[in-house]
Amino acid sequence: MEHIDHALVNRFDTPRSSRPCEFCRELDPQFPERRPLDQMVAGSRKAIASAHLTEDGYVRHRVLELRRMASRVPLTAA
Repeated sequence: MEHIDHALVNRFDTPRSSRPCEFCRELDPQFPERRPLDQMVAGSRKAIASAHLTEDGYVRHRVLELRRMASRVPLTAA
């Protein structure tokens, strides 16, 4: 009988351990065209860049955060 490492199975069992990133879903018009794993974040974490399961998902999330920050009106000293 073949040995199956339980930790390895859990690592790739994405439907139970991950969910789509709400932040990216709301702000990225190209979100539906992303690869499915690039859309996902770890289920036990908030929808932050580092929770993404792939590097591409992380980078796209950070780009969205930076665009959002850049589009805000800067505070001026009075």
